[in-house]
Amino acid sequence: MIPSERLKGIEAFVTAADAGSFAAAAGRLHLTSSAISKSIARLETRLGSRLFDRTTRRLTLTDAGAAFYETCVRVLADLAEAEAVLASHRSDIVGRLKVDVPVAFGRMRVLPLLLDFAERHPNVRPNITFTDRVVDVIEEGVDVAVRIGTPTAWPEALGHRYLGTERVIFCAAPAYLDQHGLPRTVDELATRDCILYGRADGSTIAWRFGDAAGGVEQRTMDGRIVLGSAEAQVEAVGAGFGIAQLATWLIAADLQRGDLVEILPGQATEGLPLHLVWPRSRQLSPKVDALLAVLTEGLRVE
Repeated sequence: MIPSERLKGIEAFVTAADAGSFAAAAGRLHLTSSAISKSIARLETRLGSRLFDRTTRRLTLTDAGAAFYETCVRVLADLAEAEAVLASHRSDIVGRLKVDVPVAFGRMRVLPLLLDFAERHPNVRPNITFTDRVVDVIEEGVDVAVRIGTPTAWPEALGHRYLGTERVIFCAAPAYLDQHGLPRTVDELATRDCILYGRADGSTIAWRFGDAAGGVEQRTMDGRIVLGSAEAQVEAVGAGFGIAQLATWLIAADLQRGDLVEILPGQATEGLPLHLVWPRSRQLSPKVDALLAVLTEGLRVE
């Protein structure tokens, strides 16, 4: 059966179920009662199921009809939404826009782009959440999310766009290196003061060491200071308390100013991949489409 055939009779069926009679449905659709009756009869024949129990006073959905009704209502609503989205492409970018971002990355890298977007589109109402937990984009009504890391599999309901992979390096303040010396090997690095990232459960993030062949070794280090915030790590390193392994996006400005310097560059590794994520049902929305373009351009990792 061609797809268009499947839609025949659905509007008449849903309207009749809502109105409670063929006559009332005919009035709402500006058709005759006979046309409504024949349309639903053809639908029942095609489906091989009776959809209504008919009496002289009222129509009542059968069990099969009730189940089919729920599906049809959803299909018609999806079609109406798709038409509204396409029509809205001819209008301004307006409305609520919920965006979820990681805490540190969101504040430092994403927020400036979002504020600029809001300034250029004053009829948009951004609602921005900052969280490092994995947000259920669809369940929590998120229009666009920025994700660091990759799930084992992307749900079919989500669109996603890869923006690149962060680089993770070892760094320290020049004053610390002047006092303690520049470590030139991994073993020497292990004897220095390590500033580690700590999880809520008390564990710490292992350091990753790369090699010329592209291999990566993980080591659990002893930390002089353990902090549950990447931004706090940057402050501690800058204050001369030791060495940390940090993503370059987090310390780009510090490196450029010379407040921090990279050490053991041959041991640097790739970090986590960066993605934009959105519900596929909203990807035709002008505001979502426009924001995806801005974030893609602004956040792409070369």
